[in-house]
Amino acid sequence: MTRLVVVSNRVPPPGKGESQAGGLAVALRAALNRRGGLWMGWSGNSSGGRDPGPMTIHQEGPITYALTDLSKRDIDEYYSGFANSTLWPLCHYRLDITDYARKDMAGYFRVNRFFAHQLAPQLRPDDVIWIHDYHLIPLAAELRRMGIANRIGFFLHIPFPPPDVFFALPVYATILEGLSAYDLVGFQTGFDADNFASAIEREGIGKPLGGGVIETRAGRVFKAGVFPISIDTAGFETMARDAVSLPAVRKIARSLEDRDVVVGVDRLDYSKGIPQRMQAFERFLRDNPAYQGRATLLQVTPKSRSDVPHYLSMQQEVAQLSGRINGELATLDWTPIRYVNSSIGHNILAGLYRLAKVGLVTPMRDGMNLVAKEYVAAQDPADPGVLVLSRFAGAAREMQSAIMVNPYDTEAVSQAIAQALSLPLEARLERHKAMLNHLRRHHISAWCDAFLSALAPAGEVAA
Repeated sequence: MTRLVVVSNRVPPPGKGESQAGGLAVALRAALNRRGGLWMGWSGNSSGGRDPGPMTIHQEGPITYALTDLSKRDIDEYYSGFANSTLWPLCHYRLDITDYARKDMAGYFRVNRFFAHQLAPQLRPDDVIWIHDYHLIPLAAELRRMGIANRIGFFLHIPFPPPDVFFALPVYATILEGLSAYDLVGFQTGFDADNFASAIEREGIGKPLGGGVIETRAGRVFKAGVFPISIDTAGFETMARDAVSLPAVRKIARSLEDRDVVVGVDRLDYSKGIPQRMQAFERFLRDNPAYQGRATLLQVTPKSRSDVPHYLSMQQEVAQLSGRINGELATLDWTPIRYVNSSIGHNILAGLYRLAKVGLVTPMRDGMNLVAKEYVAAQDPADPGVLVLSRFAGAAREMQSAIMVNPYDTEAVSQAIAQALSLPLEARLERHKAMLNHLRRHHISAWCDAFLSALAPAGEVAA
């Protein structure tokens, strides 16, 4: 059996309990445990002005963890700069805040070259390599230049924008050529895969041959496919069911007794539509005064990338907005918006999802959005809540029984909240059953196996 090598920007620390890890980490660990393998990436630590030095190697069962530090310059240019100030906003269709600097671009390619030189000595001839996300797009091209001929797959967790958006990036052709160095490029939705194929064809880098197969102008053939990521459905169902008895969840439930809870959970990011969501909830309360004193929006928003200027300004905007709404509408015994600007444990979040009558998931643009899937899995099947979902989330392609909304239309989102809170039990049961059945079939392990099977050498079945 071939060994699996996973490369990601960040690697969950070895020994971290699965209950504390995200679904992706759990799935990748399971795949690595089955096959034996290597997981390489940034440790999250800075070496300051010094060279990062050799990788730190940890062995945990059949998995080898290979972690490298990065210098402060590398973090500033590769991570905070090109990855999160250029590629992230560009891929989320935000050309207005896409910052491009040549030094950041140079740092991005330099760090990918550094990763390649760190990884290459660890590789075996029959390893299958799986690289994750926008931070590491050029990594396969760097490995190919070093003579690495292994099967290499790439999965993009964020959206891939239409060509006319993507072509605004000064080095778009180099990025596209980097993606064409893989054997398999995976996307969240068919829209993303179509955008990529169109960009490749329009730029003349390659031509689609049908069935996702693309031939480059140099004659190399690779494949682009759709692999919508999912969650550990069964595990999350159990976690949510057990979480209602946790002291922290019971305390929150008592404080929200007799309230209709609407929950939103997002990183603090402009792509998530948090200000627009709060404005829609305010509109809902003003248009439906019977819910004043009765409905509460619980918005959990951990801080994110505070070293990137747009994130710091957004943190201030959201805090001011929630403060204004609460100041205008709150009463002595009711606060319309509970805004929590800190991280909460995954198990407690599962309990909060189960308490909420409405899951309000309204990103302006999202590759998938696993909160939507977690909310559905967390519900009590006998008395489920209702998912209100942005049509611009990748999850909208699958969670088709949700109430779909345009997050740019504040009035429509307000009306959707009212509709969700007033849906009779029979309608809620029907919607929830359809979505949960889908999630039980399409769980995170199935996603992982589908990608690895598509990446496996011809005639080999991935284990």
